[in-house]
Amino acid sequence: MDPFDEFTDAEVIKVLEEVKLHDHIRNKCDNGILTFISENNTVFSMGQKQLLCLARAIIRKTKILVLDEATANVDLETDNFIQQKLSESFKGCTSMIIAHRLSTIIDSDRVLVMDKGYGREYNHPYKLLAANDSDEQITKKTEDGKEDGFFARMVKASGDDPAK
Repeated sequence: MDPFDEFTDAEVIKVLEEVKLHDHIRNKCDNGILTFISENNTVFSMGQKQLLCLARAIIRKTKILVLDEATANVDLETDNFIQQKLSESFKGCTSMIIAHRLSTIIDSDRVLVMDKGYGREYNHPYKLLAANDSDEQITKKTEDGKEDGFFARMVKASGDDPAK
């Protein structure tokens, strides 16, 4: 998390506590916060490794954040926790988030919908779902008006409850 020894142990521990990993590291790692982590390390689950990456971004006060499927291999509880931490810890940050789970990006300022390597739609998520600001349901259609827009189709395909 701190390969260049830029932060105090107290700062590292504080961030590990924030992402709920400090107890695990203290109890499972012989070297505590000095534990070396590799891809083959079995002390941490995939979700815990993602939380370590999140902790590293938090401690470094990252201003530009790029996430590529950051929650793809984690359970729903960890996904929700990561989403909460991202919104709390990176308010003034520019984020580029690549995701398949719509819940990961639905609160974004802008969404770029890609299809077969092409950018198909780009706007605020609400603008991609609603034709008018007063609409309370998905009303966005393609330019020819024949079908729902790309993002609207994806949201509808996620089911009635998520679409609401």
